[in-house]
Amino acid sequence: MAFKVAIVGATGAVGVEFMQVLERRNFPVSELRLLASKRSAGTTLKYKGKDVTVTELNEGSFAGCDLALFSAGSSVSKQYRDACTKAGCLMVDNSSAFRMEDGVPLVVPEVNPQEAAKALQKNGGKGVIANPNCVTIIALVVLAPLHREAGIKRLVAATYQASSGAGHAAMVELQEGTRAFLDNKPFTPKVIPVPYAFNLFPHNSPWLDDKGYCEEELKLLKEGHKILGDTSPRITATCVRVPILRAHSEALNVEFVKPMSVARAYEILRAAPGVRVVEDRAKNRWPMPLDVAGKDDVQVGRIRVDQSNPNTLDLWVVGDQLLKGAALNAVQCAELALLGKVAPNQS
Repeated sequence: MAFKVAIVGATGAVGVEFMQVLERRNFPVSELRLLASKRSAGTTLKYKGKDVTVTELNEGSFAGCDLALFSAGSSVSKQYRDACTKAGCLMVDNSSAFRMEDGVPLVVPEVNPQEAAKALQKNGGKGVIANPNCVTIIALVVLAPLHREAGIKRLVAATYQASSGAGHAAMVELQEGTRAFLDNKPFTPKVIPVPYAFNLFPHNSPWLDDKGYCEEELKLLKEGHKILGDTSPRITATCVRVPILRAHSEALNVEFVKPMSVARAYEILRAAPGVRVVEDRAKNRWPMPLDVAGKDDVQVGRIRVDQSNPNTLDLWVVGDQLLKGAALNAVQCAELALLGKVAPNQS
């Protein structure tokens, strides 16, 4: 069994990762269509050692396709949803367009794999799977097995988010801005609205309410509840953009309903799929963005008792935003829906 696969937004940071993940995981691809804007049409990208030409995305791009992996922004996803699904093509969308839509499964394969198959029951046998926000994915891979054991009562999250979350152009801008800073040259940012090199700032996603939360911070709350299938955990987050290229870090303070010891948390996480415990207490060594760049697993360490609140643990979690936070999770969703399984992680 092999599938005709389309990648929408193929020249972007996540689009390139889609190709690499498909190849690395030996996803059965019989034909690969690389789709992007008119500006990028004609570009060639490598897949399995061969050049594949990028073509302009249009309403007819999905004819005969079995799977479309989207990472071109919410507006593009909304515009081409009907063209994709009416062509009988499964749409796995990396944008926020459909995540909270009733009936659209929002899937982290290690957490709620049973939801992926629901997309195949929509629109004449094919539908949409929404890929969650990167911060939500990275957090829930670690938190879900702990929640199943003891129940999360309250989560306080502080995130340290890489430039990759804002796309390839932001990654380039961080590199160029850093070089200019070191050379004592003027630099005007165009992607990120404030100086980025040697700086950090609260996440610049839109402010959605009068309570002072930005869109990124509310995603963890809303998406977390939907994925867990449980609205009882109280969740608050502070999201910060930091000058890192491609991995998000999260400091998670977790209050549990039932007792959860540090030893038991480590035991659960060492057995959890998609999770790797990394630490060397004697050397004060814990997961870092450089450790997870290019790696599939989410890393966790520095689990300790919160001395200020009963039955609460602190965890330090780091994951590659472009992989588990985006492209890898999407391909895993496709594996579940089309193959009925998820291939083992490669890291």
